[in-house]
Amino acid sequence: MTRNFVRHIGFCLLTLLMSFSDSLGLHQAGSSAPTNSTDFAPLLQWEKALANGDAAALKALYSASPAATIHTHSGEIGADSEVNFWVGLKPREMKINVVQPESPQAGEWQAVIQAKFRSGAASGEQTFYVTESQVWQRQGEQWLITTGKRTDAARLEQPTSTKKEIYPANADAQAEIKEAKTEAAKQGKRILLIFGANWCYDCHVLDLALHRPDLAPVVAGSYEVVHIDTGDGHKNQELMDEYQVPRSKGIPAIAVLESSGQLLFSQKNGEFENARALTPEALLEFLNKWKPQAR
Repeated sequence: MTRNFVRHIGFCLLTLLMSFSDSLGLHQAGSSAPTNSTDFAPLLQWEKALANGDAAALKALYSASPAATIHTHSGEIGADSEVNFWVGLKPREMKINVVQPESPQAGEWQAVIQAKFRSGAASGEQTFYVTESQVWQRQGEQWLITTGKRTDAARLEQPTSTKKEIYPANADAQAEIKEAKTEAAKQGKRILLIFGANWCYDCHVLDLALHRPDLAPVVAGSYEVVHIDTGDGHKNQELMDEYQVPRSKGIPAIAVLESSGQLLFSQKNGEFENARALTPEALLEFLNKWKPQAR
């Protein structure tokens, strides 16, 4: 069993991104709050407070009784720590996408919030992504956040679902590699083998990253891509051995081949396992390093 599989089981409830409706028990019901996020004024107030860096206004939107709790990768935190997290990022040019806004019962509104923004923090002007689930409850005349679950700020966009079938269960990996060699030879490309599984959150992060506008042209122009399913950690292990990708270092894992099948690079130390922590610059550097050289 790979390290990713263990980590996925322990963290899937905290990320709340893979099956948000199931993990919070969301369901369609009579609505007392708007299901259209643009009509939910408290969320717009939350966004405005973030844009203004107004810690007091932001804090006022979190429940004090009961105390709001936010689940993160590092553990459970309270409203003060959550406000410090957001204000410390100094978000600019923020764009928020709301996924699955619902009102499962009277006086409650909940959704997954995807925030993309430029950070003015000391780390420099860079684009970051944060995904957070929020549960709002009406307390008297106010709507307040009572619970939430949040990712860390990441340089790569984080997926809201693992439903995409990146690794078809019935695919013949050997046959796909053979076909990729033929196509790569015809087009002067190399082969990118990506070992992973559909349950793997970081595999979806990497897949999403490779479709970015700044990375996708390099991938399409330089590589034939083969996704190799590792299942629960025991599938296609002979291919991991053949291409010198240690199964103990987790997934996603990458190997680069010449069109002849010659191994040029294999991931030895889990370089891509924690894909959510990678940067677009690092991925672009890798792709450019191993792409075919112009003749």
